Amino acid sequence: MSEKKFSDTPASAKTSNYRGLIERYRDYLSVSGKTPVVTLLEGNTPLIRASNLAAEIGFSGEIYLKYEGMNPTGSFKDRGMTMAISKAAEAGSSTVICASTGNTSASAAAYAARAKMRCVVLIPDGAIALGKLSQALVHGAEVFAVSGNFDEALNIVRELSEKYPLTLVNSVNPYRIEGQKTAAFEIIETLGRAPDFHFIPVGNAGNITAYWKGYKEYADGKFFIAAASAPYPLSTIHYPLPHMMGFQAEGAAPIVRGAPVAKPETVATAIRIGNPASWRQAVEARDESLGAIDIVTDDEILAAYKLLARSEGVFCEPASAASVAGLIKYKKIISDSGGSDGKDSPVAVCTLTGHGLKDPDCAVKNSSRPMSVPCDAAKIVSLLGIKS
Repeated sequence: MSEKKFSDTPASAKTSNYRGLIERYRDYLSVSGKTPVVTLLEGNTPLIRASNLAAEIGFSGEIYLKYEGMNPTGSFKDRGMTMAISKAAEAGSSTVICASTGNTSASAAAYAARAKMRCVVLIPDGAIALGKLSQALVHGAEVFAVSGNFDEALNIVRELSEKYPLTLVNSVNPYRIEGQKTAAFEIIETLGRAPDFHFIPVGNAGNITAYWKGYKEYADGKFFIAAASAPYPLSTIHYPLPHMMGFQAEGAAPIVRGAPVAKPETVATAIRIGNPASWRQAVEARDESLGAIDIVTDDEILAAYKLLARSEGVFCEPASAASVAGLIKYKKIISDSGGSDGKDSPVAVCTLTGHGLKDPDCAVKNSSRPMSVPCDAAKIVSLLGIKS
């Protein structure tokens, strides 16, 4: 790494001259003066301290939520897509292609539209949230619903991109990981340090790979690589970089189970993936960071999903809540471990990968229905139990 340093301005600071994450982190990205930057001013997302959540679950340390739903198309995918589309434009590509459970299609379609490129999307038929599908359609993507799951769709687009002039923009595209690593930079800039633990959903496993890459690069090589045989559960020894804590849904947990899942099933559609493209890299991130990749159930995901909205006013899509469900599952181990800065209070960051409006059907299905009442103020006051 070079000795170039980031601006002293925190990533969370909203400034009128913010020009997107490529311009902000140009020195740490694979771009040059010849790269046509395609941006929707992605990145710069809030890191929200969740004191109410910490109190609710009895967590002794500090919890922060990296709210990636505040990106332009509502998910973390925009971080990687600005890089993937910019580099595709630099290479002279006119058409991009991807397989998607939803968020990638929304992001690819938006950035392709911005770049005046053709966008082709393959989705699993009937297995994509309506909010995400609507985005891909409205941005003009050519969407094909295949009679198979995400993994099968990904195999098709990989084959097509190898045989035809189509640029693949799934996370197997290394530029996607380059863009997504910038979220780790922003967290360090906001906190003034890396967290002790970083909790993150794991689907295709590109994001846990990207965050770990970002943390290591920010440390400029001054980090500890643990032996692959590091003891589990978590070591109580802390290093300057966080323990990466990845969580798969119980019905889609190939990394945890050690074998691909032929027919993954979970309410968290964004991580309904049975054979992650970045499987090996995710395991490396876990082992190098002395972290863990574990399972959370759909019930645990939905409980965390509703708890976040009720306790913090933060609305995320179900897959995002896997990170918080994981924190709840590991809270005692983490609380007992203390913090790496010599304090007894560990700092944990949970990545919320997408906005709740990506999947409004899930919110309605798992919430109480509106109460039908007469158009009568006195009746409403009576139902509220308010006394004058």
